[in-house]
Amino acid sequence: MNKIVMKEMSIQEAKNIGIDNWDIWECEASVFDWEFEELETCYIFEGDVVVTSGDESAHIKEGMLVSFPAGMKCTWNVSKKIRKAYTYNYKID
Repeated sequence: MNKIVMKEMSIQEAKNIGIDNWDIWECEASVFDWEFEELETCYIFEGDVVVTSGDESAHIKEGMLVSFPAGMKCTWNVSKKIRKAYTYNYKID
């Protein structure tokens, strides 16, 4: 299975790739299981979360562009409210 892809990105760089047209999702501090049915890419406006899939963990925070592969099952441990813009089938270069 593909891995989580992450890179730091300024808000201006994110706007240049079109995040203003992406959907917004927010989540308060919590722990939950999730499965990505298709490739999802998101830009984190605020928050702090550790996403774990099998033996892989990714610490995701404000100012990051992140892609989750289709079919990935994971657990989200949100320690600080997450606010993200997201879209499907956008690949990080």
